[in-house]
Amino acid sequence: MARITCYRCFWPKTLCWCESITPMETRTRFVFLMHPKEFKQEKAATGRLTHLCLAHSQIVCGIGFEENETVQSLIADPANLPVLLYPGREALNLSLAADPDASARLSALRDELTRRVLTVFLLDATWALGRKMLRLSPSLQRLPRIMFTPESPSRYVIKQQPHPSCLSTLEAVHELLRVLERQGLDRYPLPDQLLGIFQRMQDYQLRCAADPARAGYRHRPYRPPAERRPAQGESARRRRSLFKLPA
Repeated sequence: MARITCYRCFWPKTLCWCESITPMETRTRFVFLMHPKEFKQEKAATGRLTHLCLAHSQIVCGIGFEENETVQSLIADPANLPVLLYPGREALNLSLAADPDASARLSALRDELTRRVLTVFLLDATWALGRKMLRLSPSLQRLPRIMFTPESPSRYVIKQQPHPSCLSTLEAVHELLRVLERQGLDRYPLPDQLLGIFQRMQDYQLRCAADPARAGYRHRPYRPPAERRPAQGESARRRRSLFKLPA
């Protein structure tokens, strides 16, 4: 018999997260652009759990967003300051407040946010699928980009990231809120909630993997993220150059 699912958190009713989640009030609006594969197939669904933790957030499912009325109206709304959270040379690194160029750009951002609402678009997909989503969405390509320097590598145990600087959606929002708070651009009222949920979600998956009676789970130990070998080959070198952080 199929398990009854909670159609808010998309976990089985017996494991529903909703009662333990407190939606956080933030100045920033978060828009999760979720690839259909993430929406339909992903068991962990960190983007959905992150959305439930943020009062001012929404999920928009799709691959290309040029014809998406919700996305285009958010970008066009003069009350919003739309940005894309995505690494790259042209992105404003919010962690580099001491850098003269970053400091000037941060000052301009603070001034803008006295009149407009910071609206952060996040691509919720694998990095390969995320690049495709961006390629199919010129309006997203034109948005100013922001990034941060992660305070720690990904805590993901049950998945391997393509590069140490790559984080899950949940971890990325946690890091972003921390740096926004440090720069006086937002408040992060419940800083332990996101990582606490992330740990509990992984603990459950690890218990399932350790149960030989459960089908559909990997039944061998996971290496800690720091002990895993990075991906090899030319494709890995391209990924490393994409996520290389400014000095």
